Amino acid sequence: MLSRSRGLLRTTVNMSGRGSARAASSLASLFFLTRTVIARVASTTTSKFERLSQATLNPSVLEAKYAVRGPVLDRALALKSQLQSNPGSLPFDSVIQCNIGNPQSLGQVPITFHRQVLALTLAPELLSDEAIAKTKTVFMPDAVDRAREYVGAVPSMGAYTHSQGIQLVRQQVANFIEARDQTGDKVNPDHIFLTNGASEGVRICMQTMIRGKGFQDGVLCPLPQYPLYSASCTLMNGELVPYYLDEENEWGMGLGELEAQLAKARSAGTAVRGLVVINPGNPTGQTLSEENMMDVVRFCAKEKLVLFADEVYQENIWRGDRPFHSFRAVARRMGYSDTPDSELQLVSFHSISKGFLGECGIRGGYFELFGFDEDIKAELYKLASISLCSNTPGQVMTGLMVQPPTAGQPAFQGYEAERARILDSLKRRATKVASALNALEGVSCRQSDGALYAFPSISLPQKFADEAAAQGVPPDEWYCLKLVDNTGVVVVPGSGFGQKDGTWHFRTTFLPAEEEIDGVLERLSTFHNNILTEYA
Repeated sequence: MLSRSRGLLRTTVNMSGRGSARAASSLASLFFLTRTVIARVASTTTSKFERLSQATLNPSVLEAKYAVRGPVLDRALALKSQLQSNPGSLPFDSVIQCNIGNPQSLGQVPITFHRQVLALTLAPELLSDEAIAKTKTVFMPDAVDRAREYVGAVPSMGAYTHSQGIQLVRQQVANFIEARDQTGDKVNPDHIFLTNGASEGVRICMQTMIRGKGFQDGVLCPLPQYPLYSASCTLMNGELVPYYLDEENEWGMGLGELEAQLAKARSAGTAVRGLVVINPGNPTGQTLSEENMMDVVRFCAKEKLVLFADEVYQENIWRGDRPFHSFRAVARRMGYSDTPDSELQLVSFHSISKGFLGECGIRGGYFELFGFDEDIKAELYKLASISLCSNTPGQVMTGLMVQPPTAGQPAFQGYEAERARILDSLKRRATKVASALNALEGVSCRQSDGALYAFPSISLPQKFADEAAAQGVPPDEWYCLKLVDNTGVVVVPGSGFGQKDGTWHFRTTFLPAEEEIDGVLERLSTFHNNILTEYA
């Protein structure tokens, strides 16, 4: 604008003769116009450059919600601080965080072999022959061998790795998938990305797929859903297209519901590009039958949807007649292949945070690409490269998850015993929590098939619902806030996961130690009965 105005000025000044008076008049008008434009530009520019405040933040950040660490947890942390500074000031002596799948925060003990290997990789001086001679009663010999293998694969545990992760670990992941699925094909380690937990993998893949403003891209997500997906859609200017799980049918995933929601979204102009499936379910705890999974695979292939398979709870299976099947294995058995021209595009996610490891804070996991061409992989690699690489200890722990000790190795019996002890205890706690919740008036909770959560439906008195409305919060959130205030037990309102209108839920883990779970359930039961009495 300014450079064009200067050109006009030069043209006007060079005019002469009979047009000089007219030129002078035009020149004056142009000077006035230029000054006005400059003043307006300056005013506009000044108003745009303000001090950073909530009012000037990215609106997508303000809109994003993550209920697992929302107002209820904020209140719990304040109460925990109060107990630390003023013991005895509350009607309970501890805050118990059943809001998040964080096993080791509630006392779960790490797997010995895995931690020994990790310790040795982080202190490689302990791997010298002299040091091993002094510590041979501490470190298992196969832990020493594995640590040396990992140390030999990277310059240092403190060094950046390849942006997709350590080649050795990616090969171990490929071997794990082949052994787990038993489909007879080779898994390409170059199609595997190691990540800081599964959440980072989801972010990278969704950021690549959702094109942002102007495209109206959407992703089919289950409701109830883990709020990572709704928050990611919001942050990336995508649209969450809900499909409702059927609570009356074991939280089943109906093909008719998928078809209806897809048609509805497309008719409204949404370009639906992917489908998220969480199996086993979070927060609902269901596991899918192989027949149901085949329907989903056919649906995605037919509708050209990328299938996002969140399979981080694959080790947490409590229902004997409903074993875990990976979507990759189901797709292979149906004849789909990992080739660039495949009709099915599938991304599978796994993590060290769940299962029986519970290594949430170390942050490790992976995603595997199936049916994508090299151009897509190159763009994902570019996006991963922006963060350089995932953390190296997390990569090593991922390798240990997928390649644990095997029969005949010195650590095998101890590893198997630790694994069985954790999983057997979790299964007992899952049953106990569901039974205790179902014994409460107005509460209905189906037994979890898998994962780490119960997701009961609660009926609340109208008087209670009216009080919640007066507070400006959903009834289940008000219930959870009152629960933590009165008992110190932290759970997550179902409204944070999405639910059918007129229904209320909360999600609780069954992760408190087995010797403590009865006390947690007693606190919750007493509170619930008091609510029914007080608001009758």
